[in-house]
Amino acid sequence: MSQFKNAMDLFKLLPKTNCRACNETTCLAFASKVFLGQKSLELCPHIDPGTLSEDRKGGATTPSVHKQREERLGILKAKVAATNLNDAAERVGGVFENGKLTLRIFGKPLRVDVQGNLSSDIHINPWITATVLGYILACKGEELTGEWVPLRELKGGREKNGLFVQRSEMPLKALADKYTDLFEALIELFSGETMDRLFQSDISLVLWPLPRLPILVCYWKPEEGMDSDLHLFFDSSADVNAGIDIVYTVATGIVVMFEKIARRHWSI
Repeated sequence: MSQFKNAMDLFKLLPKTNCRACNETTCLAFASKVFLGQKSLELCPHIDPGTLSEDRKGGATTPSVHKQREERLGILKAKVAATNLNDAAERVGGVFENGKLTLRIFGKPLRVDVQGNLSSDIHINPWITATVLGYILACKGEELTGEWVPLRELKGGREKNGLFVQRSEMPLKALADKYTDLFEALIELFSGETMDRLFQSDISLVLWPLPRLPILVCYWKPEEGMDSDLHLFFDSSADVNAGIDIVYTVATGIVVMFEKIARRHWSI
């Protein structure tokens, strides 16, 4: 059971549009599933993921979500502890030294010890922990193909594409439309690489959230009679080197980080 008194308390947080992006027929049905612990509140694309944070909502979250997250982290840590990280290093694009596996996350070193514990100069939260541990376990070590594809063309991507567009591409486009220097900030803060107008876009850059999971951001500026556009692309090996769940989680998580940075630096 949740910390909310009933499903109607949860329903008040929802947009009440019955958009079905959560795969429920109505917002009320979704609220009932969340209250019973059968679904996570974050599946609603219209709720700022920040509302799930205890420090921003005073703990107004469903304990079932946190319990499931802690259980999942415990399982992932146990699996990583049973993995030979020295053997895994080349497969995941890392280096094993002094009993720790070091990966580059947005160009910054992050270390994982043999018990599955993370350490880094960057802020580590449960989202980063679960993503990194999941990547270590899932990555098959395939060489990058250099072929950029949309999420819907990855294995399992078509089912997640609608929510992905709402959670990732649309909010990132809104930021890019409002802040013309956003891309310069991304390159500086996240060790991005500029590319030569891929897909005839006005701006193209590649981010490296994980060693074998680059993300291509393409932005088309507004022109007379045409709105701006933005799309994210992935190396065609992404579903092998990460799996669609990790790919989706990384992309949506990146947008949340960008939004927080925009709030801090540009007061959105």
